[in-house]
Amino acid sequence: MEQKKSKFSNWMRNSITARMLVVGFLLLVLLIPLEFVKSLINERAYRQEEVVREINEKWGNEVLLSGPIVKIPYKVISEEKIFNEKSNSYYTKAKETVENAYFFPDKLNITSQVDTKPLNRSIYESVVYSAAIDIKGNFPKIDFTNTDIAEENIIWEKATVLLKTSNLKGIKTTPIVNLASEALSMTPQYSKEYLNTIQSNYIANAKEIFTESLTFSFNLKINGSESLKFLPIGKETDATMKSNWHSPSFDGNFLPEDTNKEISKDGFTANWRILQINRQFEQSFFGYLPDLSASAFGTKLIIPVDEYQKSERTAKYGFMVIGLTLLVFLLIQLVSKIYIHPFQYVMIGLALVMFYTLLISISEHSNFFKAYSIAAFAVLALITVYSRAILKGFKFPLLICASLASLYGFIYVIIQLENYALLVGSIGLFVILAIIMFASRRIDWNNE
Repeated sequence: MEQKKSKFSNWMRNSITARMLVVGFLLLVLLIPLEFVKSLINERAYRQEEVVREINEKWGNEVLLSGPIVKIPYKVISEEKIFNEKSNSYYTKAKETVENAYFFPDKLNITSQVDTKPLNRSIYESVVYSAAIDIKGNFPKIDFTNTDIAEENIIWEKATVLLKTSNLKGIKTTPIVNLASEALSMTPQYSKEYLNTIQSNYIANAKEIFTESLTFSFNLKINGSESLKFLPIGKETDATMKSNWHSPSFDGNFLPEDTNKEISKDGFTANWRILQINRQFEQSFFGYLPDLSASAFGTKLIIPVDEYQKSERTAKYGFMVIGLTLLVFLLIQLVSKIYIHPFQYVMIGLALVMFYTLLISISEHSNFFKAYSIAAFAVLALITVYSRAILKGFKFPLLICASLASLYGFIYVIIQLENYALLVGSIGLFVILAIIMFASRRIDWNNE
């Protein structure tokens, strides 16, 4: 029995196949803590999104603004068949319902000044803004001659002006729409739609004043976060947005004009010009007002925080880093005839896994480059010192340090790239494979 154990022990120590099987098995075992690290990264990223969402909800969420829109009710007379049980026959009865007509402006000019500031909670940060918005333009002459609506059925005395917004909570001044010479105060109306409705009091002498084009204007101060967008409901819509935010992301169905767009470290200025022909809806609706939010345009104002995304991308290369590092130790073991115990392989693998926990924890308090550098240096120093104790001398530990440093540097370059990440990664892996093939060419693989 003792002799059999001795033979097995010698086979484990001297057989290349046995040592490769052991290293392969340990690599698979080390995938378990690596998966825990990936789960931790996802959990922290979700926690960040949750905290930022809570901050934004208290200050004011994204803003989508539409208006003003003229709403004029009208009567619809229809015939309704009613069954008379006594005479066992049907008779018709006139039925009157009230529907609304909606008219959009001919010209709509929007000027917005957006001042941003960061809000912090613990280690998390969100950007919020206060926007001063000035809107002016003109409504066309309104008539119903091209419709089936009779003049006597139009309820001119109940004509109003509507504004639509996604964020009532953030409004800091009561909007007053100046229509011709009349100032219309606005009040919110209950709505189940995504956009909330703000409606004016009735327009005096609406029938007389809408016989010609009417100018309008109003201003609004509103708090928001994430984005500020507008609906291009004008026949001609011109918009200008100025902000102190340095990294805008222009969003929506229309992009600003390149000739008038300026972005610098001190902020940005953007201009849009949108014509009716550029969008897929008309200037008036009868009976209903559709959801036009798909045609919105504007800017996203978010902090470009991608530390968690970069950490997640880095962790995806964890299997390669651990596998190549253990392979280097295995090749050194085969070349130098120095025995490395499986426990020592496990310690080296766990040190490599610790790189990712260090990276995610440090990056929450610093920038990604500094976190990556500190985590990589710590793991490099630990493994180099540990391998010095295993392999004796300085030749092999320095080789391991250089190999691991090159590998971490290679991965950092890949995660910074977007368009060329696959190309650079493929070339890098090809070079690594070539080096391993060259380094292992003189090993006697027939030693079982």
